[in-house]
Amino acid sequence: MKKQLITMLVLMFALGMQAQDVQGVKEVKNVILMIPDGCSLATISAARWYQWYKNPDAPKLAIDPYICGTVRTTCSNAPIGDSAPTTSCYMTGYPSLAGWVSTYPVAHPKDDLYPMDSTRAYQPLTTVLEAARMLKGKATGLVSTCYFTHATPADCSSHSYNRSAYENIASQQVHNGLNVVIGGGTKYMTEAHEQFLRSKGYDIFKDDINAMRSCTNNNMWAQFGNRDMTNDLDRDPAKEPSLAEMTEVAIRKLSTDKDGFFLMVEGSKVDYSAHSNDPIGMVTEYLAFDRACRVALDFARRDGNTAVVILADHGNSGISIGRRDWHGYSGDSKHKMFSALAGYKATADEIAAKLNNAPFEDAQKIFREWLGFELNDKEMEALKYNREYRKSPVPDEERKQYRSTLYSSGLVRMIAQFMTERTGLAFTTNGHSGEDVMLAAYHPDMACRPYGMLTNIELNHYLCSLYGMTHDDLEQLTSQNFARHTDVFQGMKMNKKDGVLTVKKGRKTLEITPNTNIVKLNGEAKELSSVVVYVDKNDTYYLPLALRDMLK
Repeated sequence: MKKQLITMLVLMFALGMQAQDVQGVKEVKNVILMIPDGCSLATISAARWYQWYKNPDAPKLAIDPYICGTVRTTCSNAPIGDSAPTTSCYMTGYPSLAGWVSTYPVAHPKDDLYPMDSTRAYQPLTTVLEAARMLKGKATGLVSTCYFTHATPADCSSHSYNRSAYENIASQQVHNGLNVVIGGGTKYMTEAHEQFLRSKGYDIFKDDINAMRSCTNNNMWAQFGNRDMTNDLDRDPAKEPSLAEMTEVAIRKLSTDKDGFFLMVEGSKVDYSAHSNDPIGMVTEYLAFDRACRVALDFARRDGNTAVVILADHGNSGISIGRRDWHGYSGDSKHKMFSALAGYKATADEIAAKLNNAPFEDAQKIFREWLGFELNDKEMEALKYNREYRKSPVPDEERKQYRSTLYSSGLVRMIAQFMTERTGLAFTTNGHSGEDVMLAAYHPDMACRPYGMLTNIELNHYLCSLYGMTHDDLEQLTSQNFARHTDVFQGMKMNKKDGVLTVKKGRKTLEITPNTNIVKLNGEAKELSSVVVYVDKNDTYYLPLALRDMLK
């Protein structure tokens, strides 16, 4: 009763879209969720200006006709969140704590923005992706330019109170029935993961773009890069696909499923560039994402039974078009504001790599050739004393003692600052920011789009409604699939060894390995429809209620 009451309170506190609004949404066959990670509204504006400046015939973005509102996206106990709790809320309908992946948060009564049930802390929460597969038979897919275990793709397909628990997250994702996964992270695809997926009929590719392109198997994992993929501006198209191509490949494969699909596409590295305050990285990563949006929107319009929802998980960097120390900027021409930015041929990441792989004498040439300017004396001194510049003529020990008042950050951030100072842009932080984020959407019946200012909780309800589901459906699946092992096996003999939970009743023995969907009954492997999650904080295995029936 208490759990139901608190659930109702959370829903009541979610302002904006009410239950009757969601009930009017017409069900579709396919849903594509597009997330530009860490993308502030000003980032989109800057990208639009950059594109228009470079190409006078392209003043609009692909998303522009579909912008319909904004989203307030938060943690459970704080206005500003990272990718883990914010996308978790889109997926589960519950806000959570910083660093938590689709997991019910510990309550903080003095700070919680919504009432939270302290008895549910650490419980895994069913995601829209999982519910789409289990209740509607949908094919599912993830596309990202970061590693597949990173927070946003993890939020769709795994559960953890620690977003950095990559080994556990990867295992859950591999065992969670995903049909198509394309992105970074070859280091997280272990031999054991490959063997399991291949045994289920998947094709697995690592850094093999031609194999991905020629693959006819509709069940496929393709990873590029040890961790992240290369920034789009710096990318070698012969080695790494664009986000638009990855989106097209995923849609082509998933759309063969007669029951439809759910696909999440993340423009991951908008966020990465924002953390570095790299203006050219931010705008070109967003534009790469916008091209992927065009692919999704084109498919949706042709298909007639697909909805596309486009929104960021949070802001980042406090970017502004206009800066306090640029006197008279408000009257400056577009050329003065954007010409330097338009001339940059590489991101700060790429410039840092070039500097660290060339002699010091070539430094000015690199800046001149790739960014169109040379460093002044003050900037050159800062470069020489930068702690991450491997080709510096200044000995390491001397650099360790040096503290520059202006350029004390790492090499990438310092280069990004050089670049920014020659533009009309500015930043307030290298971290996340709390402003509302952009919402755009396409629905075959455009009256069924979400409008106005919504919360991330309400966005979950909208996503559920697109499949004819409700948040209660997610709750029921959570109750069925993520029950405490002490409740499920009450009165039975249990022991734990090397992480494996063994339960005995009479002549039956059940062995349960966490972070997989495989259990063994008297030595015979059985597949579950969901993964088992072990939480060390409360020494609890969260698993299906139906496992008790196996021991009858």
